Formats: sequence, structure tokens, C-alpha cells
Amino acid sequence: MFFDYFQGLMSKDLGIDLGTANTLVCARGEGIILSEPSVVAVKKGTNKVYMVNGELAVGEKAKQMLGRTPGSIEAIRPMKNGVIADFEITEALLSYFIRKAHGRSRFIRPRVIVAVPSGITTVEKRAVINSAERAGARDVRLIKEPMAAAIGVGLPVTEPKGSMIVDIGGGTCEVAVISLADIVRMSSLRVAGDELNEYIVKHMKAVYNLQIGETTAERVKIEIGSAYPLEEELTKEVKGMDTLANLPRTVTVRSEEIREALHDPLEQIVRSIKSTLEGTPPELAADLIESGITLAGGGALLRGLDKMLARETGLPVRRAEDPLTAVARGTGVVLDQIDSLWQVLEDGREVG
Repeated sequence: MFFDYFQGLMSKDLGIDLGTANTLVCARGEGIILSEPSVVAVKKGTNKVYMVNGELAVGEKAKQMLGRTPGSIEAIRPMKNGVIADFEITEALLSYFIRKAHGRSRFIRPRVIVAVPSGITTVEKRAVINSAERAGARDVRLIKEPMAAAIGVGLPVTEPKGSMIVDIGGGTCEVAVISLADIVRMSSLRVAGDELNEYIVKHMKAVYNLQIGETTAERVKIEIGSAYPLEEELTKEVKGMDTLANLPRTVTVRSEEIREALHDPLEQIVRSIKSTLEGTPPELAADLIESGITLAGGGALLRGLDKMLARETGLPVRRAEDPLTAVARGTGVVLDQIDSLWQVLEDGREVG
């Protein structure tokens, strides 16, 4: 009992947004202290993390290797669609982030809040908890990503009024209507930023016979991608491998064609939002006419997404300030206000 009390005094409580694309870590009272890609480089055929200049190839170091590794090394993302796809590698990832963020003796173990997609199963929740515990956490609590995002962007989640958040991350799109510190209606769609990148890859291959990697596809999406017609359309030179000649080639693509390539996954997101709205109780739905929809996550940065969703739903739509960090900031707020926000958390000991 005394040791637990001592650990509580000495440890640094952490909030982790364990994303498909990036992992962000918040510390209680400090805000976001770490943000790196959710990538680990391993020796092919094993789960042994590769070393670069005496340091583990995790995060930014590993992302730089994506698509550039020799045959003996593999740079992988252990998270897929917001959930654990590789348990051992996820533990290595969590261990790296917890040790780097905590900066304490290995005998002083932190309390940790982990944000998870709202649609994951009990088995998947237990996998996250077990991985965090084995990675060095002494007490693990879970929070649903849309709730964390809503708190992070400052929505009045504890009040008796409806708030709607759409959090588009790398692996999942989380849609939720929140009132009185609980999620009233929600949907979790495994179509998000990574899926948009894949549609760009398919478009480049189908139209130009050009094979590009996910990193290039993401740059195309960021630089000229859009969900709604632009006042001034854009172009970009894209480099890749000609699939017919098997030689490097450069082509020029237009924002209009990328917008068309993204139509299908964006339409799925629209349907998910409309489905959530259709089941919302009338009084809360009435609140949304004024409060509207708030966009968070990296997908919120897609040009014109707010205009497209406003057109499709008839509701006001706003993009949160710094949408990429919304979930992580939400975990930080919960850590700072744990006495008033404890009800938004799931106790790891009660899962499974």
C-alpha cells in the first residue's frame, strides 16, 4: 500500500493516443510531450526491433525507413484500423513511448490513460490493456477516442446538451453524439486517412500505370487533395515506378482527379454521419442545429471537408483548432481533471 502511494507521488501520469499513423503522449500538467509515427523497424521474420546507432528504430527513425529498407529489415505499423494487429511489436512501441515520456526509474511505473476506437471489441480492449501493463504501466484506464477528442476540442461534454464530434484518424472514423459525459449515439468506421491514401495509390496505378508508395500518396492528399471544389484547382508532379516499362517516371496530376478518386471513401464517411444523426433523440438533434458538427483528427485537414459535410447534412461544420492533437489533448484534460471527469473512463481491471 505504501509502495503504491510512493509510486503515485513519484510517477508521471500519461495519456496516450495510440493511433494507426501516429502516437501522441500527454503528461499530467504538461500537455503533449511526445508525438511520433506508430512505426517499428524489425528484423524480417522476427519480432526483434532493429537498432540504429545503438537506439531502437521506433517512431520517427522507423518511419524514415518505410519503403527504403533492405531485405533483412521490415518497417511495420503494429496498429491497423485503430487496433492492435501485432501484439509483440505494439508492446515494443508502447514500451518505447512510455519510457521516453516517463523518464523515471523503471521501478516507478506510471498510471496511463489510453484512447481507443469506440467500436473495438472486449478482446481488443484487453489486448491494449495487457500491452500497456507489460510495457510498464501500473494502472491502465481506457477512454473512447470520440469522447477524448470532444474533450480535447473543448465541447461541453458534461452538460445536458448535444455535441457531435467526427474524429477522422489514420485507421478509423469515429462519429459520436455526446451528452452528460456519455456517448448517446456513435459509429466507428474503419475508413479513414489510410484508406484515402490507398484510393490515391489505386488511382495512380489505374490511370497512369504508376506505382507509388503510401508516403507519396499521403503527400498528394495533403498537397492537392480535397473533398469540395476549390476556388483555384491545384496540380502536383508525382514520381513513381512505371508498371509497364519498370522505370522511374514523373506525371502531373490535378486536384480534380484526386477529389474524384476520394469520392467513395468520403461517401462512406457521410453515410456513417447521417446514420448516427438518424438515431439521435429529437431534443439532442435540435441542439445540433445550433452547435453543429466538430471535425477532429488528421482527416479534418482535407481541403473542403467541412463544406462538403455541411452541404450533405445541413448542419454547421467547423474544424477544430489543431485537430491532429485533439484526442491526445483530451486525455491530458482528463488527467488534469480526473475528479470531475472520471466517469468517461473505463477501468482496465473491469474489462474482459
